[in-house]
Amino acid sequence: MNKLVSVILCLVFFLLISPSGYAADLDSLVAALQGGGYVIVFRHGATDDSQKDAYPFKFDDMSAQRQLSDKGRAMARQLGMALAKLGVPIGDVYTSRLNRAVETGKVIGGKDVSAVDELTDSSAGSASAMANPEAKNAKIGRAVRDLVNAPPKAGVNNLAVTHKTNVTDAFGKEFADIREGEALVYKTGASGPAAFVMRVQASEWIARAR
Repeated sequence: MNKLVSVILCLVFFLLISPSGYAADLDSLVAALQGGGYVIVFRHGATDDSQKDAYPFKFDDMSAQRQLSDKGRAMARQLGMALAKLGVPIGDVYTSRLNRAVETGKVIGGKDVSAVDELTDSSAGSASAMANPEAKNAKIGRAVRDLVNAPPKAGVNNLAVTHKTNVTDAFGKEFADIREGEALVYKTGASGPAAFVMRVQASEWIARAR
């Protein structure tokens, strides 16, 4: 009997992690997004690693910031076209104040964006500051969660384009491996925090739209 239970549990685990099961989940998510009510948190697109940010940030000086690479711009264009083709309606688009996030948000959303402090790269914080619940990084994390918890207007989904450190500040170390262009999808409600739904790679949105 115990052997049979073990076999069943292994089968269930396989089905849960199988590509076909994930594909079905993504198809269901796309269908749900068509009705609005979600917040999609993107890490900005691929960047040019030869460029470095200068601290303190100079938001109007592109030479003092790491910028999107040609690959990152192409990815953002493909993401925007994919979401449009999939029928995912976009409402407000919030971004970091750094140009790589602003550019990503404008291209994906196809509209002007609202650049806000809470989505701006918090990586200048020290390890001790990040561990302090009253320090900058913890406060930014709470502010990001507040933004994600706010329901969008009826029938649309909001976008938030930010950085890896802000994602980790807000949602935990399990998301510290978030890739450039990857999205975390949250379902908002009338009250209480938004519920995490799933992670989606840029390539997966694009493949679904083909």
